[in-house]
Amino acid sequence: MHQAPKAGSDPERPMHVVFVGAGAVGCFYASRLHYPTHNIHTSLIARSNYKALAADGVKLQTHTFGDYTFHPHAAFPSVAAAAQAGHEWDYVIVTTKALPDRTDDSELIAPLVTPSRTAIVLIQNGVGVEAPYRARFPQTPIVSAVTVVSAEQTSPGTIRQNRWTRIHLGPYVDSASSSLLSSTTTTTNDTTALTQASIAAADQLADWWTRLGLIRDVELSDEIDLQIVRWHKLCINAAFNPSAVLAGGRGNADMVRDPELRRHLAGVMHEIWDAMPRILGRPFPDELAKPERILKSTEKNVGSKPSMLLDWEGGRPLEIEVILGNPVRIARAKGVELGRLQSLYALLRSMQGVREKGEKGKL
Repeated sequence: MHQAPKAGSDPERPMHVVFVGAGAVGCFYASRLHYPTHNIHTSLIARSNYKALAADGVKLQTHTFGDYTFHPHAAFPSVAAAAQAGHEWDYVIVTTKALPDRTDDSELIAPLVTPSRTAIVLIQNGVGVEAPYRARFPQTPIVSAVTVVSAEQTSPGTIRQNRWTRIHLGPYVDSASSSLLSSTTTTTNDTTALTQASIAAADQLADWWTRLGLIRDVELSDEIDLQIVRWHKLCINAAFNPSAVLAGGRGNADMVRDPELRRHLAGVMHEIWDAMPRILGRPFPDELAKPERILKSTEKNVGSKPSMLLDWEGGRPLEIEVILGNPVRIARAKGVELGRLQSLYALLRSMQGVREKGEKGKL
């Protein structure tokens, strides 16, 4: 059985971490995990911004830590290049957009995963994102992560962190969204060992970030509580992201100031809020903001556009499945219908399909 990566037992042994995805979130958290003097070597796999990162590193302008330049241990233009780095990876941290209808990222990272050594960490939006990885890597520790960091890439290789650094970490075996898995081959003993290895991998990350002073607000959760945090973030993402596109390109604050749109947004959030306990078996904890509080705070977020609207305006694929499709399917498998989400899913999926069909017809 896999032993989770652990620093300190051999001070001469470097720990190698690679981030798959060098956007704003990936670059920010990678920069807060690179600590060569403690034998933590963090690398990046980049695409469009590879040349800028390889030449000059990552320039960070942060609200929390000031301005600095992050020079990764290595920058790679592809997974294939990182797989030929000459060493095995202790952590593979995925921060790409989750687009399971377009690509299978679990297959993409397969060359980086050593079954006896690697832990996979998923810092991605939506729910059900872990299922393809668990199906492909049934014995590999997986850490599921949810972040509320506000960051953007203002130009290739330049990242601005506006506020927040909080990240929630928890183990993932398969219990939180087993309805999306076609099968599982683990026995009870295997599951216990896999859970322990996944917890140890999450603990190690939290220890590095907090003990070394790299990130202050790291929170550890068990598997179900971590999924609850995912569903809480979904209250925001599933309400605002698709609605901004379907409403004609309106920003968050603009939508909540429109009485009918505000009523619609509240309805989507309450639908998720009421359904989640029936799906995961636990209620939302009191410390998590309720829909009314989220709507009120959004009034101040003038000028903000949700990521799905930015992707729509940029002609990029949307995270429809993990933000809308997966929740609808997971809930339905538990006997719960999410009518509002299903409508958003059907409409937005159709809009994207019609646009792409029209674009193909022009070629």
